[in-house]
Amino acid sequence: MKEKLILLKQKALQNLAQSQNLNELNELRIKFLGKKGELTQILRGMSELSPEERPAIGKLANEVKEDLEREFSQKILELKQQLKSKKLEEERIDVTIPSKVVLGHKHPLTLVMDEIREIFIGLGYEVVEGPEIELDYYNFEALNTPKDHPARDVQDTFYITDEILLRTQTSPVQVRTMEKRKPPLKIIAPGRVYRSDAVDATHSPMFHQVEGLTIGENITMGDLKGTLVAFAREMFGRDRKARFRPHYFPFTEPSAEMDISCIACQGEGCRICKYTGWLEILGCGMVHPNVLENVGYDPEKVNGFAFGMGIERIAMLKYGINDMRLFYENNLRFLEQF
Repeated sequence: MKEKLILLKQKALQNLAQSQNLNELNELRIKFLGKKGELTQILRGMSELSPEERPAIGKLANEVKEDLEREFSQKILELKQQLKSKKLEEERIDVTIPSKVVLGHKHPLTLVMDEIREIFIGLGYEVVEGPEIELDYYNFEALNTPKDHPARDVQDTFYITDEILLRTQTSPVQVRTMEKRKPPLKIIAPGRVYRSDAVDATHSPMFHQVEGLTIGENITMGDLKGTLVAFAREMFGRDRKARFRPHYFPFTEPSAEMDISCIACQGEGCRICKYTGWLEILGCGMVHPNVLENVGYDPEKVNGFAFGMGIERIAMLKYGINDMRLFYENNLRFLEQF
């Protein structure tokens, strides 16, 4: 039995030295040291030995097993290290090789948003933000929107509960800001808004707005018009003409919509402007006294104006895009043009 153990060790070490992968190594380990392996088969003959021989053979068997376990463990470490080195070599990147790296760039909506921010910051405005999940009070009531106003209809607004909704405009940010600060104020509030609209070329259930607010003493409609005309000329060109048409918004009085001369035909009349020569870009007006009272301002002492515009609308006019769905489809051929 002593000779069998010595031969087994020699045979196992020879096979171990020739093994080249972990699967093969595992099979050899089972073959020599497993429960049904060759070492176990030899040790089953211990019962045939005399009591005097058993201690020496048992000691030798343990030494053989320990030596082989150690050699197998060492071989496993070597093979794992070889695999790691091979993988690192295969994945090595030569940073000195010249290559063409295609860098990403800003989305057209982000470009327009940034430009609007810069224009109004240049006019002395501060950028503020607020929650997209809003209370009914801030989205409607504080903005002088009566309970029966169509804007409250569930077909237009995403309600979470009776009092919590996804904001339909960024005007609630103006209310929250006025509650926390005293006049004078000059702020813009850009962000995402949500309305229950069917998706088409000019509508989306999620889009972007910028609302603006100026509060102070002796603010006039002339201040409003001068500010927005300056914005339009910075955004669309110095020769851009503007006009204001009477309109209705519950949170401003008087209210107006602002048009600019058509970018495509320069006011001559074309298909884009429906042959009117004008394109609508935003709504505006003098802040309603009820809104001022709701935030704790005295409308006898301060007043102001507000305006709001859709970023997608401005981007479509600026870049000549006729379908707002292109902004969300992530088509690289479209995005790479900006």
